[in-house]
Amino acid sequence: MGEPHAKIVIVGIGDDGLSGLTESAKKTVLGADVVLGAEATLRLLADLPGRKVTLDPEMTAALRQVREALSARAPVLVNYGDPLFYGVARYLCDRLGKDQFEVVPHVSSMQLAFARVKESWEDAYLTSLAGRPIESVIDRIRTAEKVGLFSSDAYPPARLAQSLLDHGIDYFRAYVCENLGQPDERVTQAELPDLVEMDFDPLHVLILVRKPNRPDRAAKLGRYRLFGNPDDVFAQSQPKRELITQAEVRSIALAQLDIRPTSIVWDIGAGSGSVSIEAAQLASLGTVFAIEPDPGDLALIAANAESFGVPNVRPIPGRAPEALSGLPDPDAIFIGGTGRQVEPVLKAAYDRLVPGGRLALNVAAIDSLAAAHKTLKELAGEVLIWNIAVSRGIDQMERVRFQAVNPTFLLAVAKRAEPGD
Repeated sequence: MGEPHAKIVIVGIGDDGLSGLTESAKKTVLGADVVLGAEATLRLLADLPGRKVTLDPEMTAALRQVREALSARAPVLVNYGDPLFYGVARYLCDRLGKDQFEVVPHVSSMQLAFARVKESWEDAYLTSLAGRPIESVIDRIRTAEKVGLFSSDAYPPARLAQSLLDHGIDYFRAYVCENLGQPDERVTQAELPDLVEMDFDPLHVLILVRKPNRPDRAAKLGRYRLFGNPDDVFAQSQPKRELITQAEVRSIALAQLDIRPTSIVWDIGAGSGSVSIEAAQLASLGTVFAIEPDPGDLALIAANAESFGVPNVRPIPGRAPEALSGLPDPDAIFIGGTGRQVEPVLKAAYDRLVPGGRLALNVAAIDSLAAAHKTLKELAGEVLIWNIAVSRGIDQMERVRFQAVNPTFLLAVAKRAEPGD
């Protein structure tokens, strides 16, 4: 049997080159007989002995160079920052096998950037603009609280800022962190309109931090669907983003409500109005009453109704059951929020529902589910019930993974027709 070949050690380095490495990592690099890396990274190791190989920017050619280096005695590949954080390590391990490599990480420039602006990054949306469709990145930024970005030649900070403003996304404060760890390190804080006029060193990280209490701007579709629109096309209050009736649940609920063109619909606990809007599209000759106590959400309902072009949505301030007294009897009722008054809200709503009308209720908590099921069983007899757990596919680098949406429960009943009908 032949001698096993050496593994390639992928070593992360910073702007300070060898001096910033641990003694163990420095020893590994100094002992290499061949060192591979991007041109900019190898410049940080200009005085390093041994043969240096500049990796081809085209990844197929770079992969061939790495395969050839596996025959060396002690090959090392240097990568800026953490090789497993938007670095080359994942790409190589996926294609040549993890057993061909060892990885020695360095502090990522992303980590340094968040430290410089004194913001935590465990809840941030982190990505690189290189090779990513800009529309998908902007859509993720739109709903984020914090964003950390590696810019690209095609989209430097100025152009990205302009693209965000073109999409109505003006609620972030920007920080551009240049040459981190270098003597000429600089952190620039700016508003997005100011960022449009600025240029920066290619070695930078862009951080965006949402301003307090600013709602999302809705995503723009070329054409809205009749129902089941993506959650993100509705303007929403950021603290309540997770409370929107999910597109999949919305579709099932609207199907159960059997809304006709002339229907009168109540949406109780309407939130930002996603169900109201789609119900109004179905009841194009009828009226949808969106009952909601939060003034901020009432404004969002009006804004979403205008965006969708549905003038038959009427925001009604107040809480059920008190706010229901002056409304016309409904053909269909959707309840997305009852607070702790599950039983009185359901009884008041069902009592006003026209004979043969339908009611659907969406709840997330087990105790609310039990109370709602018991009450609806007493009122209507037969209760349809679903436990809806959905996972949505999202692109992550070159793979697709599934992201779970919070599970929820949907109940639906039909009101018995009056005797003789």
